[in-house]
Amino acid sequence: MKHFTWALLATSMAAGSAAWAGDVPLIPRDVLFGNPDRAAAQISFDGKWISYLAPVDNVMNVWVAPSDDIAKATPITHDKVRGIRQYSWAYDNQHIIYRQDQGGDENWKIYSVPVSGGDAKDLTPFEDIKGPDGKPIMLPSGQPLRPAANISATSPNFPGTIVIGLNNRNPQYHDQYKVDLATGKMDLLEKNDEYAGFVIDDDFKVRLAFKQTEDGGSEILKADGKGGFEPWQKVSMADSLSTQPVDFSKDGKTVYMTDSRSSDTAELTAVNLDTGKTEVIASDPKADVGGLLVHPTKKTIQAASFNYEKNEWKVLDKSIQADLDYLKTVSNGEVAVQSRSLDDSKWIVGFAPDDGPAKVYLYERDPAGGKAGKAKFLYTNRTKLEGVKLSPMNPVVIKSRDGLDMVAYVTLPAEHSDMAAKIDGKGEVGGKPLPTILFVHGGPWARDNWGFNPYHQWLANRGYAVISVNYRGSTGFGKKFLNAGNKEWAGKMHDDLIDTVDWAVKKGLADKDKIAIMGGSYGGYATLVGLTFTPDTFACGVDIVGPSNILTLLSTIPPYWQPLVEQFTQRVGDFRSEEGKKFLASRSPINFVDKIKKPLLIGQGANDPRVKQAEADQIVSAMQGKSIPVTYVLFPDEGHGFARPANNMAFNAITESFLAEHLGGRFQPLGDDVKQSTAQVRTGAEQIPGLANAMGPKNSAPAAGDKPAH
Repeated sequence: MKHFTWALLATSMAAGSAAWAGDVPLIPRDVLFGNPDRAAAQISFDGKWISYLAPVDNVMNVWVAPSDDIAKATPITHDKVRGIRQYSWAYDNQHIIYRQDQGGDENWKIYSVPVSGGDAKDLTPFEDIKGPDGKPIMLPSGQPLRPAANISATSPNFPGTIVIGLNNRNPQYHDQYKVDLATGKMDLLEKNDEYAGFVIDDDFKVRLAFKQTEDGGSEILKADGKGGFEPWQKVSMADSLSTQPVDFSKDGKTVYMTDSRSSDTAELTAVNLDTGKTEVIASDPKADVGGLLVHPTKKTIQAASFNYEKNEWKVLDKSIQADLDYLKTVSNGEVAVQSRSLDDSKWIVGFAPDDGPAKVYLYERDPAGGKAGKAKFLYTNRTKLEGVKLSPMNPVVIKSRDGLDMVAYVTLPAEHSDMAAKIDGKGEVGGKPLPTILFVHGGPWARDNWGFNPYHQWLANRGYAVISVNYRGSTGFGKKFLNAGNKEWAGKMHDDLIDTVDWAVKKGLADKDKIAIMGGSYGGYATLVGLTFTPDTFACGVDIVGPSNILTLLSTIPPYWQPLVEQFTQRVGDFRSEEGKKFLASRSPINFVDKIKKPLLIGQGANDPRVKQAEADQIVSAMQGKSIPVTYVLFPDEGHGFARPANNMAFNAITESFLAEHLGGRFQPLGDDVKQSTAQVRTGAEQIPGLANAMGPKNSAPAAGDKPAH
């Protein structure tokens, strides 16, 4: 598409809602990617309060309302920059606990805030990690190494106290502290210079510990009653991502586990801590056990979910059968019990369809169970999506070239529903093949799921077919499928992506000359692999926080990932040996930059602790050294992904124009989205139509000699 054509389209679509291809209007980016109206509802343990996240001056904060009148909600936190994304109730029903980092650096601090009002208390008031000499440990950037905290345990037996893991003494390991929510007083529970993690029971006793073995597996040890730990269970590397303790029974004698050691898929098991006797509670031949419904006081597991194409629940406790049967009739979408009061009389339940906003209800039930209660509507998470023409997400199973079944999800423009109806059948879908986006999930030890996906909806609305595939190495489909990805970065994992493209072309779905690859983290790496290893397959690529050099990626992992380093060496490659270094070099896009001949857009967070800014800097520099065009957008206040809505929308606005230029889809003009963000277009603004004119002074690349932000 030539620039004069782009200008004509921009003029005709200035309102952002022009009719196109069946009179389906453009969905404004802020409707899909702006802050939700409300999110993450929870009920307090005494059932008296409902909390949720909602904007205050466009920044997400925690709101609290009486459970019988959500209209009386008021904000109790006052974050003004990054927004709160994760929080929970304390068992005292008087405090909310949340965590926050700085600019995406993932050095989490833990805070408590009184429900009655008042300032948040920093429960982890440490700004650096000191070495043996008592001086702060400094990073190569010149900044001090900061500690990262996590919430290890909460318990109804200690309602005003939580257990926090903190690595301010030893950056590789987290000591465990009991912390008073009101005063912040800390008491050491477990000093740690050896273990990757712990499982702590409701009496705040450290019962189990984890240690990585040399082969990439793990050893689970149990407390010996003398202040130490003794060997209990061994887990091989093949089972290590699908076998772990989940919780204890009420009497503490049984530990519930997800366990794949006796089967391909992870089963839900109950293991006697003394005898080791194991009982399989629930399993599925095609999918690992996923979510659990656990009784809030009895600690019995009442239901378990399994997700192959869609999430399905298996009821284990018939006392909740009537509840779940009734809830299926309340609203469309997958049912999720988000929160329960301690007496089990009130549940917060969400309903998530694939083609509309989520709806949230307060479900009042008979705590004794056996009969259905009554659901009361609370809110829709994005009211602006109500009535908007959205597209269904279609699950399909695609065969890899070596016979693996890959669950994938396809979303088509709303005006092509006739093609969608034929996707899962034999033969072609009919109609004209569409420009297509292969959207690759990160991890890679994660998965794509059925449901509402704002990226799928956005891109489908712009006229693209969107395909997300669970390539080998994805989790949830059994250990054979997971371990088939070991040391296959840029190998068979990439073959799976190419097989997906070939399927879409053969199906008559994708226009083979207009296919883009896009993704974040591993998906960003896959994008770089796509443009270097298979340079003729894709018309363009969008890399979001993707590593370009696996060797530098693995050698710069955060200190607190060091106890798990053998997992990386076994599943990706050994960055410590000469042979391993050669192998990793052969799978790193940075070494094949000269193969790139299609347009590339890169987005990066300056504070990313996982995929450092250097991963983007080095491939951009290498491309510039060979006079290969690239557009590079850096966000100085972001980490591994773009959490602030203004930044996310800015990058998506740039992406939208980029894709329109190279695939021919429609787009919403850039408008002020870039100016309202912290985006720094380091190079290549001229490669994207309209970008140079849409930038403000702060969006321009720093002057030569300026140091990159960290």
